[in-house]
Amino acid sequence: MSRKSETGRLGEEFVAKYLEEHGYRIAARNYRIRGGEIDIIAENGSYIAFVEVKSRKPDSMVSGFEAITERKRGLIIKTASDYCIKNPTQLQPRFDIAQVTVKGSTVLSVQYIANAYDTTGYKFIF
Repeated sequence: MSRKSETGRLGEEFVAKYLEEHGYRIAARNYRIRGGEIDIIAENGSYIAFVEVKSRKPDSMVSGFEAITERKRGLIIKTASDYCIKNPTQLQPRFDIAQVTVKGSTVLSVQYIANAYDTTGYKFIF
């Protein structure tokens, strides 16, 4: 496994545990369709959260938040729409971003933004 994918896996594992500790059930990990992927899909009593995890080293030039471009958001929304069609729910969809700072095999910090963006302006609607 490459160093980059190991860093990403470590960040995703940490965020999944973080969500579970905060009352979420992990419904899916690495949900993929042609052209899109969602790292973590988690549910609590009110929301279904589509979580993009960006893991970075401390000296990274681009933050995890900056790495989620408008195009990337559109692909996540498209993928979330597919998931909701195949897995109907009454829960309110929400798009979250987790930025994980990793050094070696240690997670240094996690910044989590719930409801980081919405579907305004995108054609893939739930």
